Amino acid sequence: MTDKMTYGAEMEESKPMGTEEVLETRENEAEAIELAQTAEPTESMDDYAAELEASFKKVREGDILTGTVIGVFESHVLLDLKYYAEGVIEKENLSNDPDFNMKEEIHVGDEITATVLKTDDGEGNIVLSMKEANDKMAWDRLRTMLEERTVVPVKITEIVNSGAIAQIEGMRGFIPASRLDAVYVENLEDFLGRTIDVTVITADEEHNKLVLSGREAAREKLQEEKKRRIAKCEVGVIMDGTVDSIKPYGAFISLENGLSGLVHISQISSKRIPHPSAVLKEGQKVTVKIISTADNKISLSMKAVEANEAPEEEVFNYHESGEATTGLGELFKNLKL
Repeated sequence: MTDKMTYGAEMEESKPMGTEEVLETRENEAEAIELAQTAEPTESMDDYAAELEASFKKVREGDILTGTVIGVFESHVLLDLKYYAEGVIEKENLSNDPDFNMKEEIHVGDEITATVLKTDDGEGNIVLSMKEANDKMAWDRLRTMLEERTVVPVKITEIVNSGAIAQIEGMRGFIPASRLDAVYVENLEDFLGRTIDVTVITADEEHNKLVLSGREAAREKLQEEKKRRIAKCEVGVIMDGTVDSIKPYGAFISLENGLSGLVHISQISSKRIPHPSAVLKEGQKVTVKIISTADNKISLSMKAVEANEAPEEEVFNYHESGEATTGLGELFKNLKL
């Protein structure tokens, strides 16, 4: 009896499926294939290699880490460090700038480099300081500027005793009054709020000493302007000037166009003189001629002006009658003895 029942069950299982059953089976197979195709690829350990490697790194205080911002809150910023712990930067550790606006300056997705202050804040987070990392990198950049004599623009934000203060790379730099401009500045207040070009002359991180100078850049600008103006001067032009200073080898003349030139002692007079002061004195008005602008220096001559102003030589007046008279003869003709 049991054999008959088993045989009957086997016959039932091997009974050909109807049309509806076949269609349903094929639909199920198609659905299974579609699900297999759309399923996410199987993840492997290789996909987490970077995270695993980072998790084994030992983080110490003073280390500099870079993370991605995953949250910006009223009091702090949260970073993903690709580490088992997240990074926290408190608001006061973001920037030295008193006008720094956390909500405007930092956004989710930004990358931030910061220094580790504590490896655990008691809640499993790493405490970081963007401000300290920026200071460290800023000193590195400032030392490079010092070595390369880089010229950078800065804004004068404060006037202090014997100088001015300007911010550069987020650091407070001091500019002595003697180095604020091409010449010594008497009224420092005139520079408050102005933007000037400076170079770094001292970058001492250990003593937190940063000194800047605007003198070199200012003098360079003056030299460039002087070159342009000298290039416009034409040799042969005669102009007025004032004796500015007298040296054994000549005299410097301030010209009416604002430039200065040298009259060599040999060009002061057609006569031989022992010293320029024998003919000239400071403040004296003179007329000079430009005789050279070589090497961006103006060479002047007073002697050349004298030559231009010398009276014309007497010439003979020829008449067809064969008589020749001079200006002197004409003078004696009307003279009564």
